[in-house]
Amino acid sequence: MSKVVQHPSTILFPVPAVLVTTVLPGQAPNIITVAWTGIMNSDPPVVYVSVRPSRHSYRLIKESGEYVINVPSADQVREVDYCGTVSGRDGDKFAACGFTPVAGRHVRAPLIKECPVNLECRVRQVLSLGSHDVFIADVLAVHVDQETLTDKGRLDFGKIRPWAFCVHEYFALGERIGTYGFTKKG
Repeated sequence: MSKVVQHPSTILFPVPAVLVTTVLPGQAPNIITVAWTGIMNSDPPVVYVSVRPSRHSYRLIKESGEYVINVPSADQVREVDYCGTVSGRDGDKFAACGFTPVAGRHVRAPLIKECPVNLECRVRQVLSLGSHDVFIADVLAVHVDQETLTDKGRLDFGKIRPWAFCVHEYFALGERIGTYGFTKKG
């Protein structure tokens, strides 16, 4: 099989598409769709989101120093796409999407009640890399819908219905093809 060399780009896939909420005192909360997000460290838990300085949520995150990563299910792909194509400067995305803002325990930014998983985050460092700034944050709390847990308290991905962003397209995840460490088992 031959390979074709292409120009450097962000063609790493799949990546999660999440809804990031943030707010400043006295202002309405906002939602931004982010696909440039991920885990940076396990202990302590550290995550990141990368946001363009031109985005409305950029200033809210920069000034507040906090945000919530809301992990949507595949049933919410329409709302996620909407929040990534409309600016919060122009209207209330919570109302437009039928989302319910819920107070967190550690940050002012609201959780989205309808998302099955929410991570409260406090910014520890900001890195300017070019087109985006990376907001590296400590995870202060994780909220999980009880009905998405197994009887052993683990996440049931069949109930959560995770999905991914793959270079301008959305794909549902479905088939489990292994478990961590399965190559070492008998």
